[in-house]
Amino acid sequence: MLKMERKVQSARRHESIYWHLASHGVPKSLHCLCLKLAEEYAVNAMARSHLPPPEFVSHLTDPSFDHIVLLTDNVLAASVAISSTIKSSVKPEKLVFHVVTDKKTYTSMHAWFAINSVNSAVVEVKGLHQYDWPHEVNVGIQDMQEIHHLIWSHKYDNLKDIEYKEEHERNLEILNLSCVSLLNHLRIYIPELFPDLNKIVFLDDDIIVQHDLSSLWELDLNGKVVGAVVDSWCGRACCHGRKYKDYFNFTEPIISSNLDRDQCGWLYGMNVFDLQTWRKTNITANYHRWLKLNLNSGLTLWHPGALPPALLAFEGHVHTIDPSWHVAGLGHRFPQVSQQVLEAASVIHFSGPAKPWLEIGIPEVRSLWNQHVNFSNELIRKCRIIG
Repeated sequence: MLKMERKVQSARRHESIYWHLASHGVPKSLHCLCLKLAEEYAVNAMARSHLPPPEFVSHLTDPSFDHIVLLTDNVLAASVAISSTIKSSVKPEKLVFHVVTDKKTYTSMHAWFAINSVNSAVVEVKGLHQYDWPHEVNVGIQDMQEIHHLIWSHKYDNLKDIEYKEEHERNLEILNLSCVSLLNHLRIYIPELFPDLNKIVFLDDDIIVQHDLSSLWELDLNGKVVGAVVDSWCGRACCHGRKYKDYFNFTEPIISSNLDRDQCGWLYGMNVFDLQTWRKTNITANYHRWLKLNLNSGLTLWHPGALPPALLAFEGHVHTIDPSWHVAGLGHRFPQVSQQVLEAASVIHFSGPAKPWLEIGIPEVRSLWNQHVNFSNELIRKCRIIG
């Protein structure tokens, strides 16, 4: 019996690891799409056309428009996030999308939005290689990336020593390389990315928008920097898996003396940022201070990821918004969200390993994402991207 129990435990652990590993790969269909778009960029003048067209360039810094920022290297996900936002908008002509991607993906991302122009709204695509930052910003970004990689490596190296228990499955999420993705961590530098903007809505790429977002730009943040959902749809202080104890190591005195283990962490992925107020604070410097403290504490203060150091840096600068704006967690294996809550949500976030473009995506919620994929597109069909 003991031998059989050990086999069952081992099988469960391996199944969980394989499930999480399946979330890391780029499906052949998405790889195909990027390659074909890069080819289009090389041979098709239309794919290299200006984004946005010259007559709309002034919109990029015009405060009378509603500015939305995405940091992503996933062409299909970006197209779904943008098309769903436009489709849900009452005034799509007021929307300006700023898509920031890496050098590797830039030609594919540019080609997609140049060939498949969106109706009414304006889209800008910019690669990180096109930014000319001051030396101190470049040094800060490099230091940030190195420390995040060290935190991830330290946790990864210790993973093999974890005895499998169902409650430890969260540890496996750090296998995901998004924990060390530069684009994932660059959100702390949004004021530097967009020095001419004062207020933006930030969207992750693994979302769909179901209702008009225009009132977010009119939202009074009461002097705070970020508007975010804190409490979940299930009620006040209801945030299963999102309490500070799920992110931080409370055996460390510097954590236990500064934080409440049962406090709910706010959601990243659909946020309003007042960049004008942000620039008057020391949030980014505080973020780096905590990174250095973690480095000097043996890399054990928090789990890998973009959110834990952001929770620390933005402490006291968060304005709570209604939970119906942002329902997250639909990328986990067993999302406990009712149909009524899903329908009421302005933004549905597939946070978790099971992204809707992967085979392990949950069928019940994957269909919501598929509604915004243009399956009639020639390149989509050629690359056999199916719902």
